Amino acid sequence: MAIASDTLSSIQQLLESLHAPPYVAAAVLGGVSLLLSVFVIGGWRKRHRNLLPPVPAIPGLPVLGNLLQLKEKKPHKTFARWAAKYGPVYSIRTGASTVIVLNTAEVAKEAMVTRYSSISSRKLSKALTILTSDKCMVAMSDYNDFHKMAKRYILANVLGANAQKRHRQRRDTMIENISSHLFAHAKDSPSQSVNFREIFELELFRLALKETLGSDIESIYVSELGTTALREDLFRILVIDPMEGAIEVDWRDFFPYLRWIPNKGVEDKIRSMEYRRRVTMKSLIEESKKRIAAGEETNSYAEFLLSEAKTLTEDQISMLLWETIIETSDTTLVVTEWAMYELAKDPKRQDYLYQHILSVCGSAKLKEENLAQLPYLTAVFHETLRKHSPVPIVPLRYAHEDTQLGGFFVPAGSEIAVNIYGCNMDKEHWESPEEWKPERFLDEKYDPMDLHKTMAFGGGKRVCAGALKASLVACTTIGRLVQEFEWKLGGGEEDKVDTLGLTARKLQPLHAIVKPRTN
Repeated sequence: MAIASDTLSSIQQLLESLHAPPYVAAAVLGGVSLLLSVFVIGGWRKRHRNLLPPVPAIPGLPVLGNLLQLKEKKPHKTFARWAAKYGPVYSIRTGASTVIVLNTAEVAKEAMVTRYSSISSRKLSKALTILTSDKCMVAMSDYNDFHKMAKRYILANVLGANAQKRHRQRRDTMIENISSHLFAHAKDSPSQSVNFREIFELELFRLALKETLGSDIESIYVSELGTTALREDLFRILVIDPMEGAIEVDWRDFFPYLRWIPNKGVEDKIRSMEYRRRVTMKSLIEESKKRIAAGEETNSYAEFLLSEAKTLTEDQISMLLWETIIETSDTTLVVTEWAMYELAKDPKRQDYLYQHILSVCGSAKLKEENLAQLPYLTAVFHETLRKHSPVPIVPLRYAHEDTQLGGFFVPAGSEIAVNIYGCNMDKEHWESPEEWKPERFLDEKYDPMDLHKTMAFGGGKRVCAGALKASLVACTTIGRLVQEFEWKLGGGEEDKVDTLGLTARKLQPLHAIVKPRTN
């Protein structure tokens, strides 16, 4: 600070020699003092950051970096293996980009909460940029005014506590429909396995359509496509195709300086998916507008956005409505299907859960009000989220300023990958993490109401808005299915544990033999 003091003394002497008024001298000296302070403090911070060690790097190849080591297309598992060898925090090169990979809960929470202001922006692939209309949805948007407004809207109308009360009857109807399908199958084909996903997927989609658009839509004419889309077509266009498109790899994402080279095959495929999605949503929204204009009370997200969200464009409204459809239809399916797989594979734990439900509900049907009295059911839900997290890797963020994570220096421009799968397979944090053991969540060190212990719903300001709804739908469904049926895996089903690409979605649908319980 001696340099700063000498500088200020010299300036003061100069002003006195020029006979400057006292207030001018004070103003000049104050301004210079502030600038010097910023300079000195900024320089100290920069030197301090440079004292931190760099993030350890996984050895790779020139230009390509570690891309060839990720060719199995299940990066979350590769990242977890590397964590065991190189430590929980390391960097990789994916072509021109540096990605900092976090495989431990403590550093992941540091990134999502403590250092959030430095790494709050999303980094999307070309496919996701197209499919999300350039971040025009809550889950993929940057943390800005649009994100805050859209999250307020979706919580108030679809995902928040009050919204759950308004949509309660629709959820109850969904579960009754699933139960009816399974009873009918058990009666007609008692020795044959049932495709659980086929039934649950359809009912979840119907629930999503009701909550979003106010109607269980069986078909709709899409003029731009020149065809009538049936419900199964709608599911393909609005859910399956975009999910598959989201994991499509465009090599230009790894080499931005080569974007000028055409990659028509991949880009045309994604743009075709986006067009079909966009014109189908347009037709669905027009149909919803007609019902509202006719005086029908739809109790839907569409009704709210069309009447109240005056600052949103038609495209933004369409994207926000589509987001509720795809997220209701997929994430809850993943955790429920895996939970039923694990229970069907494990008769002892299935029976323990059944006895637990019986002791609380007796012969009455399990309802959402009973969930707080069923800690083992909640443990089944959390353990399934831990072992089969619906989103194994949090969508990439990037550091827009120099920061630090886990005691390492992270330079601006680095991309950040939080490997939820790796965090939940961390042997330092979880005992026998490869085993499915719901009992671990009955330990006193876990808060039974904490939805975020496995980080499956993220954390901090970007915590998943749908956590409450997902837990209500999944827990009530799992509980009712075990209360009413004995579950046994179909032949060869135990070995079908592969997942679809970089998601946790089961590659093959769950097939199980269901037997109605005698009570």
